[in-house]
Parts: sequence; structure tokens; C-alpha cells
Amino acid sequence: MASPDRRPGQRGSAARPSWDGSRAASSLDRVPQRGPGAEERGRPALNWSRQGQPRSPEDGPGAFAVVGRRCPLSPRVPGRGRGGRTPDGDGAARSTAPRRRDAEGSPRLGHDSDGPSCTRVQSALLALTVSLETLRAVKGRVLRAMREGLGRQTHAQASVRMLPTYVCSTPDGTEKGELVVVELCQNHVRTLWVTLLGDGNQSPQVRDEIFNMPEATKQGKGEELFDFIAQCVRQFLAGIGSSQDRLPLGFVFPFSCRQTRLDKAELISWSKGFGCSDVVGKDIVQLLQSAINKQELHHVDVVALMNDTVGTMMTCSMGGNPCEVALVVDKGTNSCFMAEAQQVEMAEETSGRMCINTEWGGFGDDGSLGDILTPYDQLVDQESSNPGQKRFEKLVGSLYLGEIVRHVLSALAVDKALFTGSSVAVLRTKDVLKTQQVLEITDNEEGTAKARGALEALGLQPSERDCCRVQQICRAVVSRAATLCATGLAAILSHMCQSRELEQLAVNVGMDGELYRGYPRFGEILQSVTGLLAPECTATLLPSVDGSGRGAAMVTAVALRLAAQRREVDQLLAPLRLSRADLERVQALMRQEMELGLGQESNANASVRMLPTYVCSTPDGTERGEFLALDLGGTNFRVLVVRVAQDGIRITSEIYAIPTTITQGTGEALFNHIIECIMDFQLKQDLMEQILPLGFTFSFPCQQLGLDKAVLLSWTKGFSASGCVGQDVVQLLREAAQRKQHSGLKVVAVVNDTVGTMMSCGYDDPRCEIGLIVGTGTNACYMEEMQNVSTVEGDQGRMCINMEWGAFGDNGCLNHIFTDFDRLVDENTINVGKQRFEKLISGMYLGEIVRHVLLALVEKQLLFHGKPCPKLQTKDIFQTKFLSTIELDGLALRQVWAILQDLELQASFEDSVLVREVCQTVSLRAAQLCAAALAAVVEKMRENRGLAQLAVTVGVDGTLYKMHPCFSQHLQQTLRDLAPSCTVTFLQSEDGSGKGAALVAAVAWRGAEPPPQ
Repeated sequence: MASPDRRPGQRGSAARPSWDGSRAASSLDRVPQRGPGAEERGRPALNWSRQGQPRSPEDGPGAFAVVGRRCPLSPRVPGRGRGGRTPDGDGAARSTAPRRRDAEGSPRLGHDSDGPSCTRVQSALLALTVSLETLRAVKGRVLRAMREGLGRQTHAQASVRMLPTYVCSTPDGTEKGELVVVELCQNHVRTLWVTLLGDGNQSPQVRDEIFNMPEATKQGKGEELFDFIAQCVRQFLAGIGSSQDRLPLGFVFPFSCRQTRLDKAELISWSKGFGCSDVVGKDIVQLLQSAINKQELHHVDVVALMNDTVGTMMTCSMGGNPCEVALVVDKGTNSCFMAEAQQVEMAEETSGRMCINTEWGGFGDDGSLGDILTPYDQLVDQESSNPGQKRFEKLVGSLYLGEIVRHVLSALAVDKALFTGSSVAVLRTKDVLKTQQVLEITDNEEGTAKARGALEALGLQPSERDCCRVQQICRAVVSRAATLCATGLAAILSHMCQSRELEQLAVNVGMDGELYRGYPRFGEILQSVTGLLAPECTATLLPSVDGSGRGAAMVTAVALRLAAQRREVDQLLAPLRLSRADLERVQALMRQEMELGLGQESNANASVRMLPTYVCSTPDGTERGEFLALDLGGTNFRVLVVRVAQDGIRITSEIYAIPTTITQGTGEALFNHIIECIMDFQLKQDLMEQILPLGFTFSFPCQQLGLDKAVLLSWTKGFSASGCVGQDVVQLLREAAQRKQHSGLKVVAVVNDTVGTMMSCGYDDPRCEIGLIVGTGTNACYMEEMQNVSTVEGDQGRMCINMEWGAFGDNGCLNHIFTDFDRLVDENTINVGKQRFEKLISGMYLGEIVRHVLLALVEKQLLFHGKPCPKLQTKDIFQTKFLSTIELDGLALRQVWAILQDLELQASFEDSVLVREVCQTVSLRAAQLCAAALAAVVEKMRENRGLAQLAVTVGVDGTLYKMHPCFSQHLQQTLRDLAPSCTVTFLQSEDGSGKGAALVAAVAWRGAEPPPQ
């Protein structure tokens, strides 16, 4: 292999034409002027018609022109300006002006004196122009092609490939450190040593070197190419004298790749004259890393691969404001932009944003540019090395513009419209006219002189009129390229605006490439046409400085920053992420605590109380009649009448308030008030003459001694009525009824809401033998074999057990699960050390866990730039409902940002991504822990019944289960994993505390005397 031809001291500017950014900045600062007078101010005029319509009715519908300084001898573009004339056009848009006809009726443009040659030139110019209506149609096609490229099912057939780059963030200015960049260029390899100082990337220190590449290397074996690149790296580092233990390397590889990670990409196809064997379909990063290792550079790690377009975007993000779009118009053309990750179906990443490499050069390969292509474009395509491919690139890329101009000149010369009297055979020779010459010819001041020089160098003898016409053609070809680029850019901007659900989008666009730098009006045309096609978007064009080199350094530096942050975030969140072994241990501990709770001697030491409910059967569908239900659990309570018939259940209810004077008065006054409300309800429902069975949902801690006997252990929820604690609440209700002389009341059951949930769902599904509540609190109940319930007499049949599993772990058996965040939450509750399992799962506490995690991230400067967040110090400020909103599928991160703004948290886009991740981690753990506990229940039921496979339904209620977008899915999936021998169906309860209580009464009444009908 040939050793690298080293050019010491040569900098990046030698690898590409120089660019003075001030020139672009000044042109972009000026607002385009309309009409006459602009030329006198020293630049081309922009003669745009209003909203893309003609300036005069005679100009025809939908025509607009981009015009420059007029050559006095050039043919006139049809249409009218001042005095019936329109200045000459650059060909950005096709005019539909009326045409004169000659004596034979053929359309003819211009004046009679212009002659046939002028008509043929004007026809060529018209062929190279595109109407605004057509541009709008093309934009729509680009948008469709983009959507196809993003879709998993349509990606393979898409002409715009939309390749994920796994670049998920732009620079934030904190990047620092030393790294190496290797850039594979057309004829050389460029190496860079970049030092970032963490100063906002304002002054990166760059040393670079260029190594000439033998032409044969581009067509040889792939191994030889990568060995050559590795040798360049070794020689470059030897000159630098690097002593770092680990040196990260970013690789600029400007070819189409299928990327699956930032450091893993398979080559799709070669282009640009490369054709090395044994590389297509291979991992480029691995090939380079292997070659580097052969050079014994074991401290050099290839951490990122990108193309030059992504590098351009990253370079333009260095000023403090992010750049989220890049456009390169060089020998080829490409674009990239930051897309919403959830729309990138080809990547597994679904959160945040990801840079998409559009590979839009292939747009039109499916025929969608048929109305744009001219005969000249077809000839260029036929003579290319890849006919039928890269059709958009062949209209736009500088590799092809000189060839388009050559074919136009050749056709006009054959028609005697140009170079009369000269031998024009030279125009049939490929590549005799370079794009650089074309760009020089478009210059207002020296363009015609440049045209004469280029044409005479080819042996032609152009007249002054020929030079003017050649300049006109060059402008038309280049302006068409700019206009088509603007159309593609408009499609990208509109897509971004729509996907982010914005009414207006303001975005920075990084620009680079020979055509953008070499044609001063390119930026003006790009910005003006984009404004017409995407009026809802404002694009600021930023010229890139060494996008392929320094931009690649920024990609690599951002990757390193994110990797370091990721390690810290993962370390902080690790205790909240439970392994399969962790969950299996929780399942086993729950089973152990259940057995202790069921034992008469061990019950007192069990954290799971396993309380008998004396509900010994679930509904079987034969229940009939009218039943009353009373739901008491707060300052409001409900009275219901539930009518159970063959055709279903009908419920009528009313809510009654309990004044504070009563809730905190005497027990006698409280239960008198309850009876008065029941009597009022029965009177309104015409039920006073009937004695109806009543199910009583009493949601306060009780020791149940029978189905209709429950002793109040303590008041909660603001109640403190005297004379009730230690008393049977059913008896207190009966005594109040006697005091009020109300005989139409028969209390047959007292239940809690969990049992009511099971019974409510059991009416619809006879297999429902488990009740689950996951809301503000959490609990479960299930049908246990009586022979296993040692705390009550009898061993026949089954009984519903109220587990009271919220206290699971109060005895210390779950200490290995509790994190520092959980301990902080527990220490700030009114029942420290109690209901420990509930504090890991229920809605009352999840928001608080998230709040403490966010505070820890801020302290480590991983969130909100480490700035103090006073409001985040406030207890309960981050409500659990925020988790449900933030984790909604399809919710744009802009809306997450809005939630954080309401909390006075100044969040960046990346902050919003991290907050969502914290919410997902906390809610996932809650669902998994709930599933582990439930797995213990269903496995115990299966073993009790001696079944190989158990089929059972869980009646479930609670706002967390019902309202959180992912909780139920995570719970069910984890349960399937932990209890594979159980087929569990979940059925959401409707009014478990009301309807369920009535059904408990109905089941109890079943077999007794029939209730009144």
C-alpha cells in the first residue's frame, strides 16, 4: 500500500474553497427590494409577484420570476414589467405569458427583430424555469416521500431515505476536552485535533493535516482503504505527540449508511467515484476500528460516525442558539434536521429528537420529478455512472450543473442559435465545462468576460450576444437549483412545524457547499422561495465554518457529553430500576407475608393483615331484586338503589353532604344524619314502604367480625365523631334507624371498596375472584380457601380476604427495595414507617418520589443547568397527575415543557426528555411492584386449587390504573412474566363502592328470603 502523502501545516481551508462568512451575513441582512431601483443599489433585484401571482393580468396565472441585472443583448423573458417589458430572468420559475406567433402560427417570444435564434434561446430558458404552482406540488411530493422514509413499512421503497443518525442533541456550550476527527474526502484524508474549552464553543482550538490519497485506493479493496486511513491517523498523532489514555475519534464518512447507533453504521452504497470491494453491507465503524487497532493505536476509540451534513448542522449550533436543520449543496446535495424521535419508526428511540439524514438526492428516482426534468437533464442522467438514480441531486449538485449547461449550449449551437461560424464539436465532450466556470459566468460585473474566456478556451468564437446568452443560461440553471433546494427545505420546515404542533416555527439552518458559497444569490433565492412555500416558518441561514471537520468534532463532543451524563443519570436512577430477580424476590416475600397473615398465631407479626371479610361467594347471575347501598368514605356520601334484573343493573343515586359540625361532633348525631339522608332518598324514590337489604361501604379501618359486623379501629379523613371507635358501625346505624323510627332498613353486609370492586366486576364475569385498587391508595382482595384461613372457624368453601397490602414491608422485609427517595417521602408523611408498600405504588406518593429525584438531578447539575429551583422544594408541587400527562404517547415534548414552565422550571428540550424519563422510571417501578404482589396472589390461588393453569379475572379500580397511559400495560406484562401459568384478565370496575356493596348484599340475600320486587 502506498503510504499517505503528507502535506504538513496544510489546514482545512485547503481541502475546500475558502468562504468569507461576512459576505453571506451581509446579503441575508438585507431585505429583498421589489421593482426597479434595486439594481442601482448594487445588487440583483427580486421581482416577486404578490403571493406568487403575476404582477399584471397579462403575465398569466401563477407565474413569478427571479431576476438579476440585465445584459442589454440578452433575450427578454416573457411577461411585462415597466413599459411593457420584464427584465431578464434567472429561471427560478416558469412564466406563462402570452406568446406572439410567427407567420406559420408557431409560438415565438420577444420582438420580431430578435430572430429565430432568440426564440430558441428563450425556449431553452423556459424549459429551465418552474412555476410556483409546480413548486408547491413538488413540496407536497417531498413531504409524502419524507413520511414514507420515516415509516417502517414504507421505508424500503421511499426515494427520500430519512436515515436515523442517532445524533440526539445539539451542542450546549459545555463540551470540553480533546478529540480527533478523520474526514474521508474526494481525493484525500483530513485529520484534525480539536480542543474544546467548555466556553460555549466560541474558540475551539484546531490543528489539522491533509494526506493525499492514491486514486487506486478508491477502487481497491476495502481493507486497503481503511488501512490507509488508519496510517494517516497514526502519522498525525505521532506529530501531535498525544499522551491521552483514551482518545475519542469522530469519523466523517460522506456516503449513504444504515445507522443503528452513533457508532454503528452499515454502508448502503458507494458514490462520488468510490467503489472499494467488501465494504457494502459492512459496519464502517468496525472496519476503521480494526484498522486503527492494527496500527497499535489501542487508546483511540471510534465513538461517532456521521456525514458532512450533520457536521454542518452541529457547527452552526456553536453560537449559543441551536441549529436544527442543515443543507449542503456541493458536488452532491443533502439535508438533515432534528425530527421528533417518536416519528422515526426505523429507530427504537422514542423519546426526544433525533437528527435525520434525509439523503434527499434520491428524490425523484420514482418518477416524481417528471414534470421538472428537461431533455438536457435526461442527457446528463444517461451519461452519468448511475442512470435513473439521484435524480434530484443531478438537478442541484455542482457535479452536474456544468454538464446541464453544456448540453443546453450544444443543443442551441446545433440549432444555430449560438456560436454561428464556430466548430462546436468540443461541446460534445463530457466535462469540458466546469460548474466553477458556470458560477463565475453568473457574476453581474465580470460574468460576460468570464463567459468569453471560458468559451474561447474551448476554441469557440463567441459574439457579445453569445456571451450574454450563455450567462443567461448559466443563471437559469443555477437559479433552478437554488429554487429546488428551497422547495425541499420548505418541505422540511413544514414537517417540523406540523410534527411539533406549532403555529409558527423559527429555526436556524446551517448552510455549506460549493454552490451556496460560489453563487452569491443562492441564499437570497433560497430564503425568498422558502418564505413563499412555507409562510408559517422563519428560517435564518447560517454559513457553516468547516462543517465536515469542526462539525464532526462537535458531534463527537456532544456524544461524549451525553454519554457522561447518561452514566450519571443511570447511576442515580439505578435503585429505581428493578431486575427480574428483584421482582421475583418481592413476589416471594409477598407470598410469605400472606401465609403469616392467614395464620392464627402468626397474624399479629405479619405486615399483610389478610383480614376475613365473611363474603363467601361471588355473583352467579341469579341475583334479582332491589337493594340499597350506602357509600361512606369522606365528607360527602352516597345513597343508591340498585335494581338487579335479568336484563341488567340499573342504579339511581344521590350525594349528600356531611357538615363539619357533624363529622367532628357526636357519633349519635353522625348516624342520625345518615339515617335522615337515607329516609329522604327512599321518600324521593317511593321506597318508604319497602324493607330493602342494604350493603354498607365503610371506608375506615375496621376489624370485621362478620359480614354485617365491623368494629371501627380509628377515624381518618378528618372524621372525629365521638363514641364510635371500638363500636360496631352496623349496630350504630341500626340504633340510629330505631331512634328515627325507620323500619324500612336491613343492613346485611359491610364491605370496603376493594371487595366492592371484585363483586361489581363479578356480576359481569363469574371468573372475577380478585379485587384490586390502585388509586390514591392501593389494596387487593381475593377468594381464599377456607381451610387456609386460620383466623376464622370452618374449612369448607371460600372466603374473600381483604389483604390490606398497603402495609406490606412495614416489618422491614422490603428494606432492600426502598431508595433514598422513598425514605425522604416517608419521612414527610403523617404515618412515618407505615403503609410502606403503598408509598411505592399509589398515586398519593408517586409525584413526591419524582420531585425528590428531580432535586437530586439538579444538585448534580444534570437538570435545568443545575440552577436552583425554589418551587421544586415545595412538598406535593409535582402532582401524580403530571406523570400521566407527561407520559402520554404522542404528547409533544413542547407540552411537557409547558407543564414545567407552569411550575416555574426553566427547562430546555433535553430537560423535558429527562423529566419524562424520570416519570417513566417511577411509574414503571410502581406497576412492576404491583404486578409482583399480584403474581403472589394468583400463584397461591392456582396452587390452592391444584391447577396446572389458572384462568381468573381481576376487577380493578383506581385513578392510577385507569388514567395513567402506561400503568395497566406494564402491570399486565410483568404479571405475565412472573406468573406464566396463570391467565389473568383485567376488568375495570364501574362504581365498586356503590354497585359492589349492593351486590354483596344481593349475594348474601341469595338463598335467604327473596327481596321485595
